[in-house]
Amino acid sequence: MAAKLRIAALFLGLSTVAASAFAAPPDIVLVTLDTVRWDATGFDGRTPSATPNLDALAAAGRVFTDAHAHNVVTLPSHTNILTGLYPYQHGVRDNIGFKLPENVPTLATALRAAGFATGAFVGAFPLDSQFGLDRGFEVYDDAYPKGTRPEEFAMPERRGDQVVTAAMAWWKKAAGRPRFLWVHLYDAHAPYAAPEPFASRYRTAPYYGEVAAVDEFLAPVLDALRAPGAAPALVVVTADHGEALGDHGELTHGLFAYEATLKVPLLLWGAGVPPGRDDRPARHVDIFPTLLAAAGVKPPPFAYAERPGSSLLAPAPPRVDSYFEALSTMFNRGWAPLRGTLAGGRKAIALPLPELYELPRDPAESKNLVDADRPAARALFANLPQESCWPPPRGGVGAGASELRALGYLAGEAEAKSEYGPGDDPKNLVALDGKLHDVIEAYERRNFAESARLAKEVVGERPGMPLGHALLAQALLETGDRDAALRVMRAAYDAHRATDGLVVQLGLTLSEAGRPQEAIEILRPFQAKREPRFSNALGVALSDAGKQEEAEVALREALAVDPEFAKAWENLALVALRRGRFGEARERAEKAVALNPELHLAWNDLGVALFQLGEREAALDAWTKAVKIEPRLWDAQWNLGVQGAALGRKATAREALRRFVAGAPPSRYARDVERARQLLSELGG
Repeated sequence: MAAKLRIAALFLGLSTVAASAFAAPPDIVLVTLDTVRWDATGFDGRTPSATPNLDALAAAGRVFTDAHAHNVVTLPSHTNILTGLYPYQHGVRDNIGFKLPENVPTLATALRAAGFATGAFVGAFPLDSQFGLDRGFEVYDDAYPKGTRPEEFAMPERRGDQVVTAAMAWWKKAAGRPRFLWVHLYDAHAPYAAPEPFASRYRTAPYYGEVAAVDEFLAPVLDALRAPGAAPALVVVTADHGEALGDHGELTHGLFAYEATLKVPLLLWGAGVPPGRDDRPARHVDIFPTLLAAAGVKPPPFAYAERPGSSLLAPAPPRVDSYFEALSTMFNRGWAPLRGTLAGGRKAIALPLPELYELPRDPAESKNLVDADRPAARALFANLPQESCWPPPRGGVGAGASELRALGYLAGEAEAKSEYGPGDDPKNLVALDGKLHDVIEAYERRNFAESARLAKEVVGERPGMPLGHALLAQALLETGDRDAALRVMRAAYDAHRATDGLVVQLGLTLSEAGRPQEAIEILRPFQAKREPRFSNALGVALSDAGKQEEAEVALREALAVDPEFAKAWENLALVALRRGRFGEARERAEKAVALNPELHLAWNDLGVALFQLGEREAALDAWTKAVKIEPRLWDAQWNLGVQGAALGRKATAREALRRFVAGAPPSRYARDVERARQLLSELGG
């Protein structure tokens, strides 16, 4: 790595400068706003402002007007903040397939060792504890619903006001010790669906409605910190990355690293923080030394002799370089990796078609100067750290990739190549990126035929991209054409173009089609990976093959890695039902729906277990919840209709039986449909 990128050793006297304003260590508060552009806040110039609470804090604090992230997706960006290291130093390069190594110290490990109470409250799955950022926190609250519904490409998350409520309860309970609180709000992430009154107020600009909601959700935190008699605190507010909103053709984030997604809001507030606006370069890696210096805590030792950051509370350092990268599309689509550096207002982006911008003169990055100023471009590209040029292999994450299906995190698990050409440059693939978004949008609108049509086009345009095959198979499954989906999955598997997720789906679909032994043969070799999704799918296939004891072992293997894997609990409930252990089935199904209330199969299994245990009214309630989530769950509709009639709940029975008669596939339910018609006639239709 070039010397300039190692420039940021801590300055002499830094801790003294930062800590001198406090008689005792102050409380430390870190607020991270997921997916909030630097120019989305009033304190960074947006009018009319959507962020009055943050604006008030900024007016009394210090706003850094030239602050940048080093990644444009959630997990690595937060890891940069919490470790003070660049992504190639700590090893977390993407949301999918990475876990923070155990030997990497964090803000929480350092502050806890110094006597701080440490609490983290995060809003969504990319920061789940399984990825390693819980290290050092006495409380790491990631209590969002575990899992998503099959027809949704939404990240498991919880609303910001719920995050803040939990955080403030901990804050009050931890009083009496210096406290380190991290609050993460995910709301501004796509899809944009702000609560009222912000949805109506920002009907034509829903993203900014989400930003306004985030600002409102934060009010209890900010009010508590500024209340009369409140303990001294140092507060840092930043975003992990921005949102493109169409800039350079990018719809959300993760594709490029232009200023729309790389530049971030950053403000400091608290005793000892000189108010005003600060135009010196600031970076996410500077937050780590800033907070430790304020706390009077020495940075913990690590393999790198010098960390790249410097305290923002120290006298202005020399202008330093900043490294950044965007590798998601390389990992997940097989496109060219993006790396770059910022120095002295110039920004160099290393791609097959390289780019150079003079940001002070061209903040929109509209004029590529790489040909006009080749000496400057060569110097900046030469300054890229050599350690960053080839990412390490992924591994050790558990169930994560199966959850990361939201628009910015489509998991394709593509093979990295030794060389990339202009055809792999994301600038030449913007239209294909847009089509991928169209595939997802059609899928979310439940227009599965349109989603499948578009996915076929994606496969035709980029047949070597595994992601396209996975999306096509999923859309075909939702159209009801299981045979076509199986053909797509099998062809991708045979051509070595199958994502891990597609292999799992292939196994599950074969098992559902009455071919569990084929599923076992496909899934068994992946058991050595010890990833919950493979163990779970293998457990399903074994159970469908009548091997309940082996199924139990496989599903327990999944839970050994991820105890909160709701689908494994759901399938354990089914295994217990098949073994006639109705009490166990009830407990396991209740565990599944507690983790993820959207699991309709778990509700159905719970209803069966309750019925067998003699709790028939409770069984009807469970089946009612199952069909509310998934009206096409024909077994639950049948149970609800037949048993509702037997218990005298005629309205419930009639509705369920009508749905069953209208929609249940005759190929599977012909006799039951006739019986349902007879029951309907007896119930008065």
